[in-house]
Amino acid sequence: MTHNLTLREVTEADLPLFFAFQLDPEANHMAAFTADDPTNREAFDAHWRRIRAMPTVINRTIVVDGQVVGSVASYEDEGRPEVTYWLGRAFWGQGVASAALRLFLAEVNQQRPIYARVASDNPGSRRVLEKCGFRVIGQERSYANARHTEIDELILELI
Repeated sequence: MTHNLTLREVTEADLPLFFAFQLDPEANHMAAFTADDPTNREAFDAHWRRIRAMPTVINRTIVVDGQVVGSVASYEDEGRPEVTYWLGRAFWGQGVASAALRLFLAEVNQQRPIYARVASDNPGSRRVLEKCGFRVIGQERSYANARHTEIDELILELI
């Protein structure tokens, strides 16, 4: 478990690191629902400009011992709040994602219920969500850009 984990506002200086994290093929496969082309820096920058300008999106940078390790955010999907996170693979399996999501949920104090989605074959991310109190409430087939096919996606809820 990490000793010094903090969340802060996303800055321009974080974006090159976030872009580098999303270039990881294994991370893309596990996340499944990614950008059409994770190597397209212009599309990445346009996406971040758009979401940083949206009043319903809350973005935070995850910092561990002074090092940027990922991001966590909430946004609205069809009027329902959802959370998402991305962690550099070097930080997987250390409790960082669970601690960051727990802290994020406490800090943003969003309306409940709040939702999350995860590829059904991504046990690590599902475990993170369940450790933070989310429970599976449904499943659907959705197109996963990173896999170029439809896959099963779990829908989770935190009341």
